[in-house]
Amino acid sequence: MNRIYFNGFLLAIVGTALFSLKSIFIKFLYLEGLDTDSVITLRMAIALPIYLTIFFWQQKKKPNTEYKHHLPMIAFLGFIGYFLSSWLDLKGLEMVSAQLERLTLFTYPIMVAILGALFFKTPLTRYIVLSLAMTYTGVVFVFVEELRFSGHNTTLGTTLVFLAATSFAFYVLFGKKVIAQVGSQVFTSLAMSISSLFVLVYFGILHDFMSIEISSEAWFWLFMLAIFSTVVPSYMIAESIHKIGPAKTGIIGALGPVMTMGFAVWLLGEPFTLFHFTGLILVVIGVSILSKDRNRGA
Repeated sequence: MNRIYFNGFLLAIVGTALFSLKSIFIKFLYLEGLDTDSVITLRMAIALPIYLTIFFWQQKKKPNTEYKHHLPMIAFLGFIGYFLSSWLDLKGLEMVSAQLERLTLFTYPIMVAILGALFFKTPLTRYIVLSLAMTYTGVVFVFVEELRFSGHNTTLGTTLVFLAATSFAFYVLFGKKVIAQVGSQVFTSLAMSISSLFVLVYFGILHDFMSIEISSEAWFWLFMLAIFSTVVPSYMIAESIHKIGPAKTGIIGALGPVMTMGFAVWLLGEPFTLFHFTGLILVVIGVSILSKDRNRGA
């Protein structure tokens, strides 16, 4: 039992660290001249064969036909949770720092609680209200500081990332029942594969694949993004949830913004001021309070 928990915690920590590098890899790709559409398309084009291979391997090893009854819902969740949310996130990241993007995106559990109250009449407890107040106060701290350093398109970029968090919150909220019925790994493989197809169709309609110019450095960052910040951590987090539960995995996930901000300062040279530190602390504590409230309700 101790070994299972240790492996679960290790998977959560490493998976969180890899996810935290996503914003850094994308910033490097923007510096190489790629834009949101080309990055998201190439990322998913690289990831798609891997997800399909894992799916068919899973089906050969342990056949599961339950997913066939839920394909329309899985397709919808793949669209809002991975295509729409990713596009909004990457577009916002063109305009704001990796630090502000990660903190804003990290507020999605608060949106899950709010949407749960709106759609499923889940009560908003005092812990949720306190979490909401602290978390968005923290985001405002970093947002105001970002305005001082750049200001250009910061409001639009933050709004897009906030919409990405909201889209992902819908995915989490409505995906729970489907995941419980088909299994997390099958669901992840299918949802990511379907979202990849959405991306490829979207890009094929609006753009010319042959027009993308990619440097050797850009290819390196694309493979790092697609494999080590997309495919690998998606299964790590799913397996961590299986081993230690969503609550503990979520608490470890609170390290994500800390890691991203550290990477952003170290690798991208982004400024880190007292406002950034205060905002980070408020957001992490706010989301941790929400996790505590869920544990009480369990």
